[in-house]
Amino acid sequence: MQPQARVVVIGGGVAGCSALYHLTRLGWTDVVLLERDELTAGSTWHAAGNCPNFSTSWSILRLQRFSTELYARLAREVDYHIDYHLTGSIRLAHTPERCDEFRHVASQARAQQIGFELLSPAEIKARHPFLELDGIRAGLWDPLDGDIDPAQLTQALAKGARDAGARVYRHTRVTAIAPLEGGWRIDTPGGSIEAEYVINAAGYRGAEVAAMIGEYLPIVTLSHQYLITEDIPELIARGAARLPLVRDPDVSYYLRQERHGLLLGQYESRARAHWLEGLPEQFAHQLFEDDLARLETYIEDACRRMPILGSVGVKRVINGPIPYAPDGNALIGPAAGVRNFFHCCAFTFGIVQAGGAGRIVASWIVNGEPDWDVWPLDSRRNLDFANRRYALSKALETYQNEYGVGYPQEERPAGRPAKTSALYERLRGLGAVFGARAGWERAVYYTIPGDPGGSECSFRRPHWHRAVARECAAVATGVAVLDLPGFATFEVIGAGAAGWLDHMIAGALPAQGRAGLAYLCSPRGGIVSEMTVSYLAPGHFRLLSAAAAERHDEDWLLGHLSQRHGPVSIVNLTARHGCLVLAGPRSRELLGRITDADLSNRAFPWRTVRTIRIAHGEALALRLNYVGELGWELHVPAEQLANVHALLVEAGSELGLSHFGLYALESLRLEKCYRSWKCDLSIDYSPLAASLQRFVRLDKESAFIGRDALRMEAAAGPRQRLVPLLVEARDADAAAVSVVYRASEAVGLVTSGGFGYRLQRSIALAYVRADLATPGTEIEVEILGDRLPAKVAREPLYDPDNLRLKG
Repeated sequence: MQPQARVVVIGGGVAGCSALYHLTRLGWTDVVLLERDELTAGSTWHAAGNCPNFSTSWSILRLQRFSTELYARLAREVDYHIDYHLTGSIRLAHTPERCDEFRHVASQARAQQIGFELLSPAEIKARHPFLELDGIRAGLWDPLDGDIDPAQLTQALAKGARDAGARVYRHTRVTAIAPLEGGWRIDTPGGSIEAEYVINAAGYRGAEVAAMIGEYLPIVTLSHQYLITEDIPELIARGAARLPLVRDPDVSYYLRQERHGLLLGQYESRARAHWLEGLPEQFAHQLFEDDLARLETYIEDACRRMPILGSVGVKRVINGPIPYAPDGNALIGPAAGVRNFFHCCAFTFGIVQAGGAGRIVASWIVNGEPDWDVWPLDSRRNLDFANRRYALSKALETYQNEYGVGYPQEERPAGRPAKTSALYERLRGLGAVFGARAGWERAVYYTIPGDPGGSECSFRRPHWHRAVARECAAVATGVAVLDLPGFATFEVIGAGAAGWLDHMIAGALPAQGRAGLAYLCSPRGGIVSEMTVSYLAPGHFRLLSAAAAERHDEDWLLGHLSQRHGPVSIVNLTARHGCLVLAGPRSRELLGRITDADLSNRAFPWRTVRTIRIAHGEALALRLNYVGELGWELHVPAEQLANVHALLVEAGSELGLSHFGLYALESLRLEKCYRSWKCDLSIDYSPLAASLQRFVRLDKESAFIGRDALRMEAAAGPRQRLVPLLVEARDADAAAVSVVYRASEAVGLVTSGGFGYRLQRSIALAYVRADLATPGTEIEVEILGDRLPAKVAREPLYDPDNLRLKG
């Protein structure tokens, strides 16, 4: 084995070979792949090989589309035969909710040039004559779906990489990984190899490889079964013509032609986990024992739906290991806290996602960032609460709901509560309904007697909109409080703190005693993170960002930490503080009852940050909020949170104090056109495209990351701009990734949408073509299959002069 390489890929499944292939396509040919057995020996070889484009996530749909486009040409490009059948597919809808999901996804797909269509039962029958359609309302047609031979695909990717100069070492097990100056040493029984970069593409052994560098990855191995029937005379009679693949997500199975038989696979409710005490030393090209008892009801239903399935016997059962992260999405991207180590593993839909995933991780290494934002797959999204117990619980839940409707809001219960503030039980007693955000239990809304019971999920306005309306009114007319635990909180200290931060952010630092929004950019100018920066004292700053961003932002900050401006250190304070958001026109009156601090406009104007005494402790009070009313964020030491809340409740009893939740917060922030990280803000868009130019200083001396790219964009003018839209909606608001049209042309994409209760209007924030970003421009938004009138408005929609904030 060679002693050195620029990149070492660990794992010879389809994902590892794709990463190797795409590295060579980007010009890096000094690359090596290490496989402990034979290529495809893990989960790849026994995969069913289905290649759907369907996803409710814009970025994952794009990733899968990249794969299917690659697979259509790969055999020719590398001169290696691949059995790839483009049969198209039909997804069946039993319920109105499923039809709504299909309409929403079809709109996304068409915007990505994939010709999804909704089919009537008669149209389904015309494309698939063997289906019985009782109880079926509609079908979703994907013309570019099909199936591919996983082994041939993997070998083709490996051949393409080898032909470009990559080396593949089989039967080479990695035994240890050690950091070096500027790289890594990878040990194997046959010797060691040094590399600048490492990619962990070890599939269900991904956590085992990550542990070699001291990182825990939440991966659980489940078993997934499918069966293949004997030949069916009706299919033999069709000759070379192949049936479309069928998925019945409301029952939870897929069914497709396999030669002259049928292949039936299920995501059953009795999912089974394996290897909870550790992976076996050897499990190459092996399967688990059949467990068909778990599948009986699914088989019976599929036989009723397609009677020819039950006319023959079963030829083979495949029951193999499949890795699951807690949310079912793969783990791709940098390992947190170390340099030049990347993950590309834990794929539950590895065959269809491997092509795009290999490209993403390769471009991340070669170009310093991925080709597009892939936060749903980012390996840093799982925080410390995602331990083994949590990962197991969520993996089982995700598997059992693999074909669940992808609602805009759904608060699934498994693994909860993982993290709670000191107020959790108290708020539950007040009627709080909770959702989990980055592991933290946060109230999403509050019930009162007479409210409908139970949760409701829908693409249309659910019953909890009544509660949201109440809470928005309380914030607008009186005073209300929101418990918001989990803010990612970092303290930046040192003589070089100001100089370093100025280099990191695109805009200007706030003055001492003030707070302001700051944007951290990628080299291409995309938005990496949004932070609230508070300048507390010389050499002392506090940074706040989204709870989900904790590991991501800490990794970015530490990865770019420099002492060239002077000494600087970063401390993660996230676990030490809670946050209470106090908002509404009577918030000053209420806060004044529990502190002696001068809260007047003269002494405590908008965007001021100050430490104030409350009861037996102190709180860092920021006079700003995410709702657009007079108010404060009170960042309180965790041990004081319950006391401060109790004082607010007691003092607020005469003022009509209310509580509000995240769903109301979302409505209120939309009216103010406040952006949301990883919804409206991502590396796909720059601060200029996001209409945040007021937070960018292109002429400042500090050469902040992304400055050159932003200067070029400013000179040319952004091609897209984020604008607020007032939508003539009906009973459904524009969900994220609703498509914006002008006449018959797709001209933009909604990133956030909802109903604004202070304005009594349906609102969307959308990136649209720059020439259409002028207020008053009339366009359309597609909501659940209908294109509805919308008009570009001026931001902010509510309180445009910020008089209520500054009052």
